[in-house]
Amino acid sequence: MTTMDSRKWTKRAGAVLAAALVLAVPACSSGGEVVDLAVVTSVERPEPVRKGTPPAPGKPAPQCDPKASLRPSSSYSPGNFPAGSTMDQIYKRGHLIAGVDQNTYLFGFRDARTGAIVGFDIDMVNAVAKAIFGTVEGKVVYRAISSADRVPLLKNREVDIVVRTMTMNCDRWSEINFSSEYYTAVQKVLVDRSNPATGMEGLGGKPVCANTGSTSLKRIKDHPSKPVAVEVDNWSDCLVLLQQGQVAAVSTDDVILAGMVAQDPNLKMIGAQLGDEPYGIGIPQPAQDMTKFVNAVLDKVRSDGTWMASYNSWLGRTGQTAQMPQPKYKD
Repeated sequence: MTTMDSRKWTKRAGAVLAAALVLAVPACSSGGEVVDLAVVTSVERPEPVRKGTPPAPGKPAPQCDPKASLRPSSSYSPGNFPAGSTMDQIYKRGHLIAGVDQNTYLFGFRDARTGAIVGFDIDMVNAVAKAIFGTVEGKVVYRAISSADRVPLLKNREVDIVVRTMTMNCDRWSEINFSSEYYTAVQKVLVDRSNPATGMEGLGGKPVCANTGSTSLKRIKDHPSKPVAVEVDNWSDCLVLLQQGQVAAVSTDDVILAGMVAQDPNLKMIGAQLGDEPYGIGIPQPAQDMTKFVNAVLDKVRSDGTWMASYNSWLGRTGQTAQMPQPKYKD
């Protein structure tokens, strides 16, 4: 670490500690079994920094409308599902297994006071659980997973759903199902306020951080300015690397970056958007009935005020403005 980096780290130590100790404001999330009580953010210097490798050549991307999902099913009362259906199997098991984040402030993160995982994504999980069981308390296993684990866990049926700021795209549709869109984000760039760069075009040859397995990482690697992609498992790791001066920038969804700015006001978002990031709930591909059921739940979440209440509780504090996405169906 250079002398300049050392000074930056000293200045930032308090901000990093603040990120680690951030407290959640109570919102719509509650209940459920919490697993894997790992610390939200480490203030340790992460070693080593993994440089992104060039993507291997593959098949051309499949064509689809990534926002179009399956039309919702008829409404079912909790516990009253067709015999043998995916929802019936989950109900008889006694709990919903949801793959979630525990490191992304405001979407899925640990409440330092209770240890529970809370956030906007968790509210969506809880809405699905309530529609199955009639309650959330004791009916959800929140499985903390990385971005790279999302598709494999769904394909292996190790989780029932994944709600983890997951972008809907055609590559993923070829392996899993998505619900209708429940949040619309755009990819942007985050830097230290002292950085003169005005966008990704000013970061050529500079290290830029993103999660392994994310659409953000691919856009960094493909950008014509040729930044150096640095990949980590969690967005909180990117935040710490930026605060320590190990990377020049973080690039991902604007609302995730806004959460980082809320934790460290020495950071700023720059530049034009790099692409759309529509979020959907990931569902195993064979579970067509579950996909239709979740879409019915999301229709209710939009219409009864649950979506807006959750947005105001979590994301409204960032100053970002967002419209509730309207569903789009394949038929």
